[in-house]
Amino acid sequence: MEKNFFYLVFLCVTLSFSQSKTFKISGTLISDDENLPLESATVYIERIKDSALVNYTITDKKGLFTLEDKTVDMQLNLLISYVGYETYSKTIKIDRPEINLGKIIMQIDANALDEIVIKSRAPITIKKDTLEFNVKSFKTKKDANVEDLLKVLPGIEVDEEGVITVNGRPVNRILVNGKPFFGNDPTITTRNLTKDVIEKIQVVDTKTKSQAFSGEEGDDENKTINLTIKEENNKGVFGRASAGTGTDERYEFAGMFNRFDNDQRFSVLVGGNNINSPGFSFGEIRKMFGGGNSMNFNGGGAFQIGGRSFGGGQGITTSNNVGANFADKFGEKVDLSTDYFYSGSSSENVTSTQRENILPDSRFFTNSESRSFSDNDNHSANMEFDMKIDSTFLINIEPSFRHTRSKTVFSRDEDSRDELNALINESNTESVVETVGKNFTNDIQVTKRFGSNGAYLRLNIDNEISSRESDDFLFSKTDIYGDNPDEIIRDQFTRGNNKVNDLRTSINYNIPLIAKELFLNFGYGYSRNKQEDKQSTLDKDVNGDYTVFNTELSTDFEYINEILTPEFSIRYRNKKWSARFNTSYLFRNLENKDLLRPEFTIKRKFEAVELRSNFRYRFSPKSSIRIGYGLNNSPPQLRQLQAFQNVSNPLNTIVGNPNLEPTNNHRVDLSYNAFDFQKGTGFYSYFNVSFINNQVVSNTTIDENFVRETTYSNVNGNYRINGNLNYNKSVKLDSLRTLRLAIGINGNKNRNINYNNGVQYASHITGLSPSVNFMFTWKDVMEFMPRYQINFTKNTFDITSFEDREFLFHSLHLSTATFLPKHFEWRNEMQYNYNPNIAEGFQKSSWFWNATLAYSFMKDKSTITFKAYDLLNQNTNARRTANQNFIQDSQSTVLQQYFMLSFSWKFNSLGQKGEIREGGFHVF
Repeated sequence: MEKNFFYLVFLCVTLSFSQSKTFKISGTLISDDENLPLESATVYIERIKDSALVNYTITDKKGLFTLEDKTVDMQLNLLISYVGYETYSKTIKIDRPEINLGKIIMQIDANALDEIVIKSRAPITIKKDTLEFNVKSFKTKKDANVEDLLKVLPGIEVDEEGVITVNGRPVNRILVNGKPFFGNDPTITTRNLTKDVIEKIQVVDTKTKSQAFSGEEGDDENKTINLTIKEENNKGVFGRASAGTGTDERYEFAGMFNRFDNDQRFSVLVGGNNINSPGFSFGEIRKMFGGGNSMNFNGGGAFQIGGRSFGGGQGITTSNNVGANFADKFGEKVDLSTDYFYSGSSSENVTSTQRENILPDSRFFTNSESRSFSDNDNHSANMEFDMKIDSTFLINIEPSFRHTRSKTVFSRDEDSRDELNALINESNTESVVETVGKNFTNDIQVTKRFGSNGAYLRLNIDNEISSRESDDFLFSKTDIYGDNPDEIIRDQFTRGNNKVNDLRTSINYNIPLIAKELFLNFGYGYSRNKQEDKQSTLDKDVNGDYTVFNTELSTDFEYINEILTPEFSIRYRNKKWSARFNTSYLFRNLENKDLLRPEFTIKRKFEAVELRSNFRYRFSPKSSIRIGYGLNNSPPQLRQLQAFQNVSNPLNTIVGNPNLEPTNNHRVDLSYNAFDFQKGTGFYSYFNVSFINNQVVSNTTIDENFVRETTYSNVNGNYRINGNLNYNKSVKLDSLRTLRLAIGINGNKNRNINYNNGVQYASHITGLSPSVNFMFTWKDVMEFMPRYQINFTKNTFDITSFEDREFLFHSLHLSTATFLPKHFEWRNEMQYNYNPNIAEGFQKSSWFWNATLAYSFMKDKSTITFKAYDLLNQNTNARRTANQNFIQDSQSTVLQQYFMLSFSWKFNSLGQKGEIREGGFHVF
C-alpha cells in the first residue's frame, strides 16, 4: 500500500513536470542618471496569482542578467530592485523559450533621496556592507526554525553542531532586532526561534557598538547575523514545550516562552535531560542526539556551547538548565539587554588509555584507567547597557558575573613497563575536590564623535575580578621498582585560593585626513594583571588530623604583568579597497613574588614591537581578497618561569626557567571568497603561515625508572602552515528539486623543535583532510545528504632513532529525510568511522545510527516523535592521538542505545497590534 502511494505521488509530480515550460529571460540594467551598468541589482520573477518566488539572480559587472527555470504559468511578474532606484516591474508572457528584454533603464528613487524607508520585496539586497535576505522568498518546511532557514540561503553553511559560516567566514554573533538573545550562544537563537516570526536576515562584518557608532569598518574575518522580527510580529507571545521518556530511564524536557512588545522583549528557557544534550532540543527531529559523535568534550570532561558551560563529563551527563532574557529601550537614549542562565549537571565516566612513550634510544609503555564523578552548578548574568547622550556621544557598559560550584571524585590506576614488559613503576591516586569560583568582568566604552567625517575620541576600560577557592583531599601511592626501589605515600589536604585582578585601559583619537577615506589613529594603552595563587598543603599528624604544613608541596605566589603600549595606525578605505597598518611598542614588566621561598622571586623587563596590517580588495560585492601580516610578542607563562621544584606529581618533577625570553610570532594570512548568485556557485580559500622564534617548549629527561624531570627552553625554527580550499555549487533542477555539492580540502604542515630526554630534534607533521558533501532536496518529498571525509597525517623526524608514522581516519555521514505521507517526517542520521591505526583491544570501526519518526497534528502546532538512539548499539569514542613524544589510544564511557517517545507543542499569538492570531493567548 505504501509503495503504491509513493508511486502515485511520483507519477503526479512527473506529470506536472511534463506540463511545465522551460524559459530564459535576459536583459541589461542601465542607470538613468549616469547611463552606466548597475552591478548586483536583484532580478526576480514571481507567480501572478500568489506572488510566490519562482527564481532570482544578481546582475554582473556589465549589468547583465539571465533567469532560467520551468513553469506551468502563462505569465509571470518580473521585478528588479536596486538600492536608491525605483523598483522596476513588468508582466512577462511565457510564450517562447528565450525572452530578451534588452536594455532596462532604472529610474532614481526620489523617496530614497528624501531618506524615506521603503520595504523591499527582493529576495536578496546587496548594499555597501550588508547582505540582506527576504525570508518570505525562501521556502522551507512548515515548522522550520532559523537554522533550517539559514541552510537554504545562498552562501551560508550550517554544520551538524550548528556552527555557521558565510562564504567561509565564521559567524560569531547572532542578534535579534540588533540585540543579543541569551548572550553569545547562537544555537539557542537559531534552534528555538521559528522562521515565521522573522522578516529579514542581515549579514554584516562583526562590529562593536562603538565601531558601529563611529562608522568604522568591522572585523571582516567574522560575521554577524541580525534577525529582524516582522513589524506585525513584534507584539505578542510565542513559545514551545516538549517532554520525552524512554528506555533505560532516559528522559528529556524543555520549554521556551517569549513575550515581545515592540522594543521590549522577555524570554524564558528551561530544560533538562540525562542524554548528554544541552536541554533545548524540544523534541526536534534533528539536533536532539547527545553523546556519540555529535558532542565535543574537553579534557576535563565539561562540554560547552557558545562559551556557556554545561558541566558534565565524557561519559553520561544529566543536566538541568534555566535562563531568562530581557531587553528594552527607554526613550530615545537608553538601550538595555540582560540575561541570566543557570546550568547544573552530574556526570560519570571511565577512561582507559594505552600510551607508547618515545625516547631517542628506547620505548616504554604506560597504561591507565581513570574513573570520575562530578557535580557542577553554574550561574551567569550578563548585561549590555547603551546610553546615547546625544547624536555624537555614546556610552556602552557590559558587566558580566559568573558563579560556579563543583565537586569531583576521581581515581586513577597507572603503570609503566619497559620494552620487555617488565613493570618499572605504578601508582594509585584517589582525590575529592570541591571548588567555588566567582568572576566579575565589566567592559566600558565611551565614544565621542566630532563632525561627520570620521573623527572620534574613544576610551576603553575593561576589568576583571575573580576568585577560586578549592578543597582537595588526596591519597596516592607510588611504587618505583628497579635497582633503587622507593615507595611514596601521600595522604594530604590542600586548601587553594586563586585571585585575579585585571585592568585594561586604552584611549584612541581618530583623525580623518581625507573625509571618510584616510584616517590616522593615535592610541595609548595600559594594562595590569595581578594574580595571587596560594596552595596550602597539610599532611596528617599522629592523631590523623591534617595539621602538618608541607612546605615542599605548598605555594604562595603573587604575579604581576604590567604593560604600557603607545600605538599608531593609518587606515584607508574606498568602494573597492581598504588597507590598515598598525604598530605598537610594548613596555612589559613581569614580577613573580614567591612568599614561601623569597630566593625564587623574579623581576623581568621586556620591550618589543608589535605590528598588524591588512589589505582587502573587493573585485565586486560578491568577491574579495584579503592579505594580512602580524608580529605578536608573548611572554613566558608563570609556571614556566618559576624556578622552584614542583613535586606534586611524584613521577614528574617540574622546574621552571627564570631566564626564558618572550616568543615572537610572525604570521601571514591570505584569503579569497566569492559567491556568484547568478550561477549558485561559491568558492573560498584560506592560507596562513606562522614563523615562531623563541618558542617555549618542554625539556624533559627520564631516568631508568621512567621518572621524569621537566624544565622549559626557548627554541627557534618552528613554523605552522595551514590552508583550505572549498567549492560549493547549487543546481536547481526545477522548482521542486535542488542539488548542492560542496568539495573541500584542509591541509597543514608544521615544523616543531623539541627535546626528548635531553636530545633536541625536529619533527615535521603533514596533514590533509579532503571532504565531499552532497545534498539532494525534493521539496515536501525527501532529502538525501551524504558526506565523506578522510584524515591523513604523517609524522617524520630528523633523528634515526624515531620512526616515521602515518595515520588514517575515515568518516562517512549520511542523513536522509522523507516527508510522505503528509504530516509525517522520517529522518535517519548514520555515521561510520574507521580508524585502522587504533591499538589492539580498541574498537577500530563502528556504525552510529539514529532514527526518528514524527507526526504533526493540530495544524502543525503539536508533534509526537519516536526516536531511536544508536540503533546498532555500536557507539564508541575510541581515538588515537600522537605528538612528538608519544602515541596514545583511549576510550571512555559513551551513551548506549535507547528509545524515546516525545511530545512537543508550539503556541503563537503574535499578530498586528497585539491581536490574537492563532494560538489563543491574549496579549495585554
